[in-house]
Formats: sequence, structure tokens, C-alpha cells
Amino acid sequence: MATSPLQKARYEYEPKLPTSLRGQLSSAGIEYGPPTESVGNQAQLKQLFSHTYGKPVASFVEGTGDETPETRPVNVGVVLSGGQAPGGHNVIAGLFDGLRALNVKSRLFGFLKGPGGILADKAIEITPDFVDEYRNTGGFDMIGSGRTKIETPDQFQKALDVCRARKLDALVVIGGDDSNTNAALLAEYFLEQKSDVQVLGVPKTIDGDLKNESIEVSFGFDTATRTYAELIGNIERDAASAQKYWHFIKLMGRSASHIALECALQTQPNVCIISEEVAERRQTLETIVEDIVARVKRRSENGEDFGVVLVPEGLIEFVPEMKQLIGELNTLLATNSSHFATLNSYEAQSEWVNKRLSRDSSYVFSSLPYEIQRQLLMDRDPHGNVQVSRIETEKLLVEMVSDRFAEMKSRGEFEGKFSALTHFFGYEGRCAFPSNFDADYCYSLGFTACVLINAGLTGYLAAVRNLARPADEWQAAGIPLTMMMNMEERHGAMKPVIRKALVELSGEPFRRFAAHRDEWALRTAYRYPGAIQYAGPPEICDAPSITLRLESGMEV
Repeated sequence: MATSPLQKARYEYEPKLPTSLRGQLSSAGIEYGPPTESVGNQAQLKQLFSHTYGKPVASFVEGTGDETPETRPVNVGVVLSGGQAPGGHNVIAGLFDGLRALNVKSRLFGFLKGPGGILADKAIEITPDFVDEYRNTGGFDMIGSGRTKIETPDQFQKALDVCRARKLDALVVIGGDDSNTNAALLAEYFLEQKSDVQVLGVPKTIDGDLKNESIEVSFGFDTATRTYAELIGNIERDAASAQKYWHFIKLMGRSASHIALECALQTQPNVCIISEEVAERRQTLETIVEDIVARVKRRSENGEDFGVVLVPEGLIEFVPEMKQLIGELNTLLATNSSHFATLNSYEAQSEWVNKRLSRDSSYVFSSLPYEIQRQLLMDRDPHGNVQVSRIETEKLLVEMVSDRFAEMKSRGEFEGKFSALTHFFGYEGRCAFPSNFDADYCYSLGFTACVLINAGLTGYLAAVRNLARPADEWQAAGIPLTMMMNMEERHGAMKPVIRKALVELSGEPFRRFAAHRDEWALRTAYRYPGAIQYAGPPEICDAPSITLRLESGMEV
């Protein structure tokens, strides 16, 4: 296989580990805290997870020896679940190296193409030569990923049968909030069936919404936002050079605006919409458009008919009237999926839907451009929800802003120019070469999962904390999966899920953004982060995201 010079250099990179994961792994001390509670719906979750609910946080302390005495060999399965995120290969590499450090006869099997590979019993053994081809690289192509959900009784039993047949001691699920909810359900089911197979999770998602008091950031967020920020900076430089276009850039992040906020802090655009603020202020599409129009007009009056607008992918679900519409559509199509599938044309689908929506939602749906209506009725995601990434919100905003300026020009209220281009930065960031931060973080997460396996724990999420500090000061731990859960409606029914973390409007990252956005709106104050750097001063190569540093109380 042909490799680039950067690939070769990254193969040689040695990820940094926290002190507690160095040296004698098997004697790394684990301190257990008091019993834990879920973040909500405690009574229901305690009943649903009678075997795993209430477990304590397991914090690691430094080992006491230079050598790791050999432990019994174990067989472990690992699966990548959901969308790609930079660093996944290093989780597997860290897990592999940790298992081999404990016993060279331990074996690691990678289930192919996500959870579906468990149900189909398709896996490959990960060997030293094989893992070396993927160290410090992006993507999930090592074993592939998928979005299959293990949720029916037959599927749970099949997963257990496969683990038993392969004589697995543990299964590690690398995924986001839904995937790790699945891991919690598997751990509970295995214990109900009196199985000793352990199930552990690892926090993955570029969206940054799998975080809480115990999980400071999910892996991949750092690399993805740096990748997007480089592209945004390039466009800002082009906008300032050509001085004739407004660039509307949609960024990944369906349920939260962490990506948009971090990119705004890194690049200082003229406008950045934060979905959580839209919901808090109950802004309509019209008020969002009016705000953009006002900022474009003021820059035009200063002779600057160009700019950059950042739009979070999930914005449309936070606009009150759109949220109500999408909620009604999700419930309506989930409960009538069989009939809806028989409607063969968009016209038939639209007519059927309009008759069953509430009066307000029907009005909103009918007032939307045809293409947005069609996108709202497209195939649902595996959880029965609108596939927000397919809704071209950035184009909707451009269309509405353009219409507003046409009206203003006809009345002599605007003499400038408004010409817009649209972009969507999504897949560009999911498989980038991981930053040093993500390479180190993911490798540490893999090692952490190994120690949790060695300690006999199940129903836990691997965690590494104190991440704003240098890597040797990071703190490894195991967090009970049920601790992060509550009950939410999915497919029209209440289900246990790990709660997503939204942007905190009272948090330091948003407050920093809010303090400067009016200045950035009027002045061309663009900031150019440039490409990810892998070699050089630590403040350039190893520094965590601005969001993480601000949340940790550090100066930025």
C-alpha cells in the first residue's frame, strides 16, 4: 500500500499516557467512590438496570512497579459504532497494547462494520502487524463501522451467543451516546443471563455532545473542529481578498452547537448562530433572518459587502415553530411508517402529512420552500428522527435573506450588494489525521478500557479527565454508564438513553463568544488557525480546544 510521508511519520509517533496508566498496569490502584445515581428518572432506571444501576465511579491511581506481572490471557472483542471520528484507531491500538502488556497471549477481535458484525458473527483478529498499519491515523477503515442497533430480545441473545461462542471475556463498544446506551443495555442483559462477559464503552463523537461532569470531551471533537476551523479560516481569507461574497457555512452538530461555537472562537466570523440560544430566546426563522440582515446591512454601510456566517447543522430543530413541526412529523411517521411507505410520490406524502399536522405546523410546513419540505419527509435515521444533515438550512437562510434584501431594495432601504455562497463542512472532519491531543487521548482511552477489563468491571465507560493539562497529568477512570442516563421519547416510546450535553449559555465558552460577537460582526477581525500541526512547540501541537481550556478555567 502506498503511503504518504505524513503517514510514515505518524506511524512512528508514540502517544503520551497519563502517569496512572504507565508502568505496572495490573497493580494500578482503583479507588471506588460512593454509589451513583442517574441524571434523571432514577426510579425507572433503577428498575430497568437492576444489575448495573448505582455502581461507583472507579478512579485510577499510579501503579507501584516498573514491570507488569503477567495476568491470565483474555479474549476481547471491539466494535466501532456510528459515525467516524478521528482517533478511533488509536483506541484500538491502546486497547491492544494494554492487553498485550498484561499477557502476550491475550487476543483482540474486531467486529466488522459495526454492531451488525456482532449479530452476523463477522470479525477479524487484530495482530501486531495489522494494528501497526493504523496507528495515529484517521478513519474507521481498520474494521469499519455501522449504525445497526442491538435492541430486540433476539438480537441481545444473538450478541451473547456470539460472545460465548468466541469465548470472549469482554466486549468494548466505541461510540456516541446512543451506542453507549446500547452498551449499557448489553451489560445489563448479559448479567441477567448470568454471563461473565464484560461490556465497556468508549466516548466517541465529533459533535462534542457526549460530555458531562465525568466526561470532559468525546474523542474526535478536537481534530474535527481544527479541520473545520482551517477551512473556515481559508474562506475568511478569500472573502477578505475578493470582498464580494457572503459565505454561509453549515457545520456538523445535530443536537448541539459545540462545533460551531468552537470554530467561532477559533476563527471569529461575522455571524455564528448558536442553536441553544435560539431555543432559549424562542427566536423564529424570521427573527434569525432579521438579525443576519441587520449585520449584513451594517457591514455594507461600512463598504464591506462580504462576510462569513456559521450555521449549526441542527439549527432547524431549535427554532420553536420548526421544533414543533419536526416533533409532530417524527411521531406521525414513526407510528404510521408502514402506511407512509406505500405513498409513492412526494405530492401524496405531503397531502397525507398536511391533513394530520396541527393547524400551526401545517401552516409552517406549507410556507417552507418545496425542497425543504421534501427534505423533511426523507428517510428517517435509525432512531426514527428527521435526518437533519440532509436539510439544507444554510440555503434556506440565504434564500430568506436574499428575499428580504430584494424587498428592501425595492423600497430604497438598501443600496449595497448581497451575493452568497453556501458550504457544508461535515465529512471533511470525521476521518482527518488525529491531532496529537486526540491521538494521545484515544490511546489513553484504550488503555483505560484494558484496566477496566482487568478489574472485572462491566457497564462502565472509559474516561480520561483533567484534559486541559499536559498528558502526564491526565486522570483515568471508569464511569458507570447508568450514571449518565435518563428517559427520552424515541420512536414514540420512552426509552433509556444517555443524556446529550448542549451548549451551556452560562458557560465560559459561550460567554467569551457573546462578549466579542458584536465586534466581529462589524469589523473584519478574522483569525486564521491554519492546518493541524504535529511537530513543534507544545502550545501549537498539543494544546486542547479553546472550549476545553475555557471550561477548565484556563486563560486563552
